[in-house]
Amino acid sequence: MKIEYKNIVLRDMTEADIEDDIRWNTIETDWAHWDAPWESEPELLTFDAEKYRKKELENLAKPLDAVRWGFEIDTKEGIHIGAVNSYMINFAYEWTPLNRAKPGERLFRTVGIDICESTLCGKGLGTSALAAFIRYYIENGETEIFTQTWSGNARMVKLAEKLGFEVCDREVNLRRVRGKDYDGLTFRLNMEKFAEFLGR
Repeated sequence: MKIEYKNIVLRDMTEADIEDDIRWNTIETDWAHWDAPWESEPELLTFDAEKYRKKELENLAKPLDAVRWGFEIDTKEGIHIGAVNSYMINFAYEWTPLNRAKPGERLFRTVGIDICESTLCGKGLGTSALAAFIRYYIENGETEIFTQTWSGNARMVKLAEKLGFEVCDREVNLRRVRGKDYDGLTFRLNMEKFAEFLGR
């Protein structure tokens, strides 16, 4: 599957992407300082390229879900720069895998993004990629969409607000990052504001 929007392309993962992912987990690692660094930074210390390559090759052999959980991001020129992804949360804004949902429990689509090529950050590519990803889910029937980050990730907070997300939950001092406490933030998409963004 391929989705073209403004200056980016969202597409399914290919085998060629694995080497980029390995580089982003061993050399070009700035993204890990911002995407849940309490998880990402320790994981980089134990990253095993061969295990990762084997796991991803196995994943590529599996059939794709009709509605994708994520996409790789390319520039219009074909440069692979990162990925968008999604997961589900419950009414308490907690991550909840589909197979762990209680009977009748409603879950909500939550979106995220990593621009891993640091030289291409700040050029509007992340805005376009996340907007295209959100639009994809709306076109596939999602009526409520969320995103989550931490108060120290100023770029993600700015991006969320630009697209029409509004803070719906704040957990004070939830995360300790590099010796300082930050709030955990959950945003809910205001569909009217998002429609206004798309119309600009």
